[in-house]
Amino acid sequence: MCGCYKRCAGLLAALALLVGSAFGASAQSLKPQALEPQTLEPQALDHQSFDAALEKFAADTYNDTDAAIAGVAASGNPLAVSIIEALQDGRLLFSAGDKKIYLREAAGGMREASTGKPIAGAEPADLSPVRVNNRIRRAIEAALGGLTLLSPDPARRLEAAKAVFKSRDANALPALETAINKEVEPRVKRALEEARAAIVAGKPDAKEADRVAAILLLRDRGDQEARGVLAGIPSGQPASLQKALADAITTIDNRLAAWSVVQNLWYGISLGSVLLLAAIGLAITFGVMGVINMAHGEMVMLGAYTTFLVQEVIRTSAPGLFEDSLAIAIPLAFLVAALVGMAIERGVIRFLYGRPLETLLATWGISLILQQAVRTSFGPTNREVGAPDFMSGAFEVGGLTITWNRLWIIVFAGIIFAGLLAALRYTELGLQMRAVTQNRRMASSMAINTGKIDALTFALGSGIAGLAGVALSQIDNVSPNLGQGYIIDSFLVVVFGGVGNLWGTLVGAMSLGVANKFLEPYAGAVLGKIVLLVIVILFIQKRPRGLFALKGRAVET
Repeated sequence: MCGCYKRCAGLLAALALLVGSAFGASAQSLKPQALEPQTLEPQALDHQSFDAALEKFAADTYNDTDAAIAGVAASGNPLAVSIIEALQDGRLLFSAGDKKIYLREAAGGMREASTGKPIAGAEPADLSPVRVNNRIRRAIEAALGGLTLLSPDPARRLEAAKAVFKSRDANALPALETAINKEVEPRVKRALEEARAAIVAGKPDAKEADRVAAILLLRDRGDQEARGVLAGIPSGQPASLQKALADAITTIDNRLAAWSVVQNLWYGISLGSVLLLAAIGLAITFGVMGVINMAHGEMVMLGAYTTFLVQEVIRTSAPGLFEDSLAIAIPLAFLVAALVGMAIERGVIRFLYGRPLETLLATWGISLILQQAVRTSFGPTNREVGAPDFMSGAFEVGGLTITWNRLWIIVFAGIIFAGLLAALRYTELGLQMRAVTQNRRMASSMAINTGKIDALTFALGSGIAGLAGVALSQIDNVSPNLGQGYIIDSFLVVVFGGVGNLWGTLVGAMSLGVANKFLEPYAGAVLGKIVLLVIVILFIQKRPRGLFALKGRAVET
């Protein structure tokens, strides 16, 4: 019963507003279109003005269409939202013969726009869609924003406020005032106030004090859109207003510059995590065996294609498991890459220890073989790897935009790094690997099977490269050439950080990632990498063993 009373009270309030709009300009400024169409009684509406506005769509001129949008939105008719949405989607049609407007449903049916009833008989033969351009699209966004400012759904009210902010349509100002007075959600109310400020700041007939207050509110918002609104205000304003405007733009510019630094730092950490994933497997194989493995990038590629195959099987056999596809692909990618890596080590590399040039040429040949095998099996084109819902989209922290896929890759890289550190420190295999790294001859004299350790180390490094492929499949194209884009950077990270040192690899990856992102705005992507390469070469001239050199390797002959 309580719900019924509330519903009746809401209906009576809406009717009171409509009756008041017929007798005074103050009530007219409340704009009935701001109310939800379902709360309006059709008999209380001005059907004559609504029909007159609809007829303008049939004129097929942009000026008439613009006027028709404003008239339909101001009519308060329950069909206003559906008509304007149909215009936005290209589903609003007109007949040049009978000058009637029709609305095609998304499901395929047809209704008369004036009554909302399905048409009787066959469709008119001369139906044409109402044309739109950029000006009409802005008018559509403004109208839809005004019509949903008082929606019961906070999300729709927020989207409406954002639409009005972008359009800055002065006709929506009365509806904004009403919505602000009724709003209880702080976030939505702030968005409504910012939308009003965007209109008032550029309104010549508004009070100067109100315009200054609006400028200060936009200054506090401080993003690029707010700056665009302020920059669009023409010059020649009163002195106090011009000063407030200049100070606000300067403040926003300083804030945007600071956030740009933070954003570049985030991009650098994100790139560094990708480099860490690609290089960490190479660090342990190069560190333990001293093998220059040019096929390491192909292990990354195999991990990415394993992810693709897992998703293909899930799509065809068990679509409900798609959200878990990456969790399923991770162990499989590790296993596939590790087995291929062990086969390479046992079949080729173990016969070439101590011959670095032959090892380099052999692994380069293996990389070409693996690329061609994948190209023959899957084709040369990029393959699509989908992202689960939890890795899609982005969120903002102040002026910093963070994408979920990059954030999860950073977390994933941290987990792999921590897991590998723990394995090397607390397991028997890790102890033997560290012994072989420090002094192979002494480890062999202590009954450590160095050949077995070499095979397992190569398999471990290749398996980690496969895990890197799983992560890279979410941010890069999965193709036979995927690994080639990371092999040089991986060697650069390993050599810069210190061969065989995991902490050095971490510091090297993050340093090169951040430096690269800060160089790009000034030198460009290609020239920035060249500058970075020159810097690393000069650094290695001074410290040939990198930032963190391992002790004990110098005693080996």
